[in-house]
Amino acid sequence: MSQMAYCSGHCLCFHRLAIMGLDESGMQPFTLGKDMAVCNGELYGFRKQREELSAKYEFKSESDCEIILPMYREYGTDMFAMLDAEFAMIIFDSKRNEFVAARDPIGIRPLFYGYLEDGSIIFASEAKNLVGLCSEIRPFPPGHYYARGEFVRYADITSVEEYSKDGLDEVCKKIREKLIAGVEKRLDSDAPLGFLLSGGLDSSLVCAISAKLLGKKIRTFAIGMDLDPIDLKYAREAAEFIGAEHTEVIMSRSQVLESLEEVISILGTYDITTIRASMGMYLCCKAIHELSDIKVLLTGEISDELFGYKYTDFAPSPEAFQAEAKKRVDELHMYDVLRADRCISANSLEARVPFGDLDFVKYVMSIDPKLKMNSYGMGKYLLRKAFADDHILPDSILWRQKAAFSDAVGHSMVDDLKEYAEELYSDEEFELGCKKYDFAVPFTKESLLYRDIFEKYYPGQAEMVKDFWMPNPDWVGHDVKDPSARVLPNYGASGV
Repeated sequence: MSQMAYCSGHCLCFHRLAIMGLDESGMQPFTLGKDMAVCNGELYGFRKQREELSAKYEFKSESDCEIILPMYREYGTDMFAMLDAEFAMIIFDSKRNEFVAARDPIGIRPLFYGYLEDGSIIFASEAKNLVGLCSEIRPFPPGHYYARGEFVRYADITSVEEYSKDGLDEVCKKIREKLIAGVEKRLDSDAPLGFLLSGGLDSSLVCAISAKLLGKKIRTFAIGMDLDPIDLKYAREAAEFIGAEHTEVIMSRSQVLESLEEVISILGTYDITTIRASMGMYLCCKAIHELSDIKVLLTGEISDELFGYKYTDFAPSPEAFQAEAKKRVDELHMYDVLRADRCISANSLEARVPFGDLDFVKYVMSIDPKLKMNSYGMGKYLLRKAFADDHILPDSILWRQKAAFSDAVGHSMVDDLKEYAEELYSDEEFELGCKKYDFAVPFTKESLLYRDIFEKYYPGQAEMVKDFWMPNPDWVGHDVKDPSARVLPNYGASGV
């Protein structure tokens, strides 16, 4: 459903995927007097806020987003810090005759901005909608609002002034409680729910917790290459254990290569890691859209950034681990979170990310990094131990060392992409091709391929992305030319 509204020379346009309040009464933009609002998001706990506001305001729908304008009337821009939500929203304030825009603290929902020739600002949920209109397109900074001509930070959930004094047992207890709460609030939907299940720890936990909370069979989906689908067997094992209705999607080399340009145009990135990991996710979501009535997908993103990757085993100190976690979570909106949203939304689905729950993220960031460092011989030990006594997953899944998603769909997929790029550019063409760029300069034929495609759709907009998502080059053991964990010396039996 699409709608456009004009007021005092201002324009708001919206295309709605209905999740809460499915009928026409939930159509956007919402209006209150001459004020208007559009929002791409989910406002968790909105019913309690609506009940408090209903003494003064009349609500016409079951949509969570209808509370936005009453909250703005009551609290102004202070409202953004009061929301437990993932959102990108634009409010037209008729008294000030201006737009107010805001984005959630992690940037789970996309939002971009740029300036027109006359100096006026313009916002869009997809960067491609600003191409040709703005000389520079930038991601709207997470945890900020824009009002009266400036960006203001209203939330910083990754900066920690003082670490929690909780010991190991208390930490694991709170991780368990807060993740369950984060999952539970994301199960509230008027539209059908589904779950991405890779067979790794994070997505398997989300699925297992959800199945237990709902008390019924959930619908899970996994994808793998036709030749070497590493994780399909683990996803199947997890699905069988929790009693899920499980669907496997198989993809081929030809599908990957045929979809590459479309995926990059949808993503708006040239980052190697993001593109590789998007191929399987995009094709899986495409199949879900075509084969089912699912409208909402729960995923396992953001756990890696909080609890560590293979490469954070090399962190030289707890302080370095914490700094890396902060950097990664702060930049997620340009990488994994962007990938999840675009792959899912492009297929008319909504992503929900329990590991991105604000209370959960703030707590995990506050844990003493000495406890989060891998001194246990097992990555993500705290998260695993937190659910060890629940027995909601088999130990073979809970304690498994998992491959990175782009590798886990099948090592052959990454190899196919590399081989395709090698065939496309001679060594001389590669050298000349790299010289075309002076920002985030390509350093392999694969990265040049992605950058060339990106420039076709987003010419001159490379600075939308900060840089390549790679292991920290300042750490010993990280002098690598490929972002895959496969090149790290501690990869071991991961992805077997």
